[in-house]
Amino acid sequence: MVASLSLSGISVTRDGKTILDDVDLSIERDQRWLVLGANGSGKTTLVRIAALYDHPSRGSVAVLGETLGDTDVRTLRRRIGYVSASFAGEIRGALVARDVVMTARNAALEPWWHRYDDLDRERAEECLAIMNVGHLSERAFSSLSSGEQQRVLLARSIMNDPGIVLLDEPSARLDLGGREQLVNALAEMTTKPDGAPLVLVTHHVDEIPPGMTHVMFLVRGRAMVGGPIDEVFTAENLSECFGVRLRLERRANGRYSAWSAS
Repeated sequence: MVASLSLSGISVTRDGKTILDDVDLSIERDQRWLVLGANGSGKTTLVRIAALYDHPSRGSVAVLGETLGDTDVRTLRRRIGYVSASFAGEIRGALVARDVVMTARNAALEPWWHRYDDLDRERAEECLAIMNVGHLSERAFSSLSSGEQQRVLLARSIMNDPGIVLLDEPSARLDLGGREQLVNALAEMTTKPDGAPLVLVTHHVDEIPPGMTHVMFLVRGRAMVGGPIDEVFTAENLSECFGVRLRLERRANGRYSAWSAS
């Protein structure tokens, strides 16, 4: 079976500083991976490489059976659902929610760059409804709350029935209420039996939705450990990753909590 995402020996050096150091990550069709690490551990760089927006200094990248360097990334990006904490700032505020979602059809940010038809608009409306923001279809993106904006961006990430979904700290701009709304939306994605493989990048244990199958800990640009979440996601590994003694609890609803053991 060809992995949905294969990162092999990924290293990134910028201005003499090592951002990532020989990282391997392979994600199969039925897996949903959590990438966990402190600020500055290289998480965002790793997911931007997976999303084909950055290139590694060394290593190979294969997404959905196609290899970076041997494929047209502009076309391949249409098969990748990608949401980052900073992406909302790239959206023109006057765009209505439907158009924010619809432009994902061509991995674009503006509707005037390509032609769209009624089927595209209907699909965008459907995606908004899946994320429970269908009623906001005609609202300007800038008029939405942070939580509503993130749900719109999640709707955008599934517009093309992507082969893989990559989420880079999607709750970074949210207050507590918005974060909980987002986690509920993520849970709908991570618990669907036929859902796309998914990568969630975060440093907050309490925003991990149910349904994640694997975890990788990143520490100063290196993969500390990775594997099935039931085996690898332990208080010991979490403590080592963040450099502080922590306790970890998995609640009855599948969510996690962590706190200082000192």
